[in-house]
Amino acid sequence: MENNQTTLDSVFQALADPTRRAVIQKLTSGPASVKELAEPFDMALPSFMKHISVLENSGLIQSEKVGRVRTCEIKPKQLSAAEKWINTQTVLWEGRMERMANYVEALAAENKGD
Repeated sequence: MENNQTTLDSVFQALADPTRRAVIQKLTSGPASVKELAEPFDMALPSFMKHISVLENSGLIQSEKVGRVRTCEIKPKQLSAAEKWINTQTVLWEGRMERMANYVEALAAENKGD
């Protein structure tokens, strides 16, 4: 469980930044070079590479350097783990909300009879 929690922590930390979320979004269309990924952002390449490093360390992407070109691609397994956690939380909270709504409705019906 601890390892899974650490993995989720690093995934959510990586996804907390809008630049990194945009990189993930771009990579859903397929592999791309770091240069292509960096184009829309107004930042120096070393700063952008820090974002790439965070994404790689979280396991969300992998990159490979061939010659002078570093190409990145998404690793969907980590995104699936985050999605599974979010879905579990959604089911949990939907159940709680349904039970609360039922309680409020029962309470209102009880008060209506008074």
